[in-house]
Amino acid sequence: MNAAPADQIRLLEVQALDVRLSQLSHKRTSLPEHAEIDALTSDLAQLRDLLVASQTEESDTTREQTKAEQDVDQVRQRAVRDQQRLDSGAVSSPKDLESLQREITSLAKRQGDLEDVVLEIMERRESAQERVAELTERVSAVQAKVDDAIVRRDTATRELDAEAATVAKDREVVAGAVPADLLKLYDKLRAQQGGVGAARLHQRRCEGCRLELNITEVNDVKAASPDTVLRCENCHRILVRTPDSGL
Repeated sequence: MNAAPADQIRLLEVQALDVRLSQLSHKRTSLPEHAEIDALTSDLAQLRDLLVASQTEESDTTREQTKAEQDVDQVRQRAVRDQQRLDSGAVSSPKDLESLQREITSLAKRQGDLEDVVLEIMERRESAQERVAELTERVSAVQAKVDDAIVRRDTATRELDAEAATVAKDREVVAGAVPADLLKLYDKLRAQQGGVGAARLHQRRCEGCRLELNITEVNDVKAASPDTVLRCENCHRILVRTPDSGL
């Protein structure tokens, strides 16, 4: 394949722009905010699970407390009725009086036991409420960090996308001046060679594979016409001669 030396040099400009586009793409996908957001989102999910569990516990203990207080109230009301009967003198039978007094004593003990249950439930409820408040605060704090990281990520992404759009436009202009067959070969090699399809020959070294040409290869390059599109014998990329080729 033949191409004017100026077109071959222009191909290096296309290569440089393609390298920059690859760098911008890599930088976009490698923004530290991505990992930060993933980590924070994972933490947030765990905290929300804990918050839901604590809220459920708080709700359950609230119902338990209501039920226990109702039990205490029922026992208390029954004890009050029994005491009123006892105080009214309506019960005259010694046996019935003894039974009523035993029931009042039993109810007093039962009320005490139930009140202890209420206190125990209240303690658990207060603990759950404190846990809910703590977790709610932590969820809010982590969510704020997530929101901040998202803003930073989106800002950086917009800046990179804007630069990439400018570079892509420049690439389109420069590539448009390269002969179609040369550009097609370059694109094919670039896809095969890790994004580098054309390399500069600098001081007898291919900048694509970083290997120095041996004397035979150097002589072949010297003998080649300036219009000849050369290929590196080692990496097979297009080898572009410049004033710094060291020939």
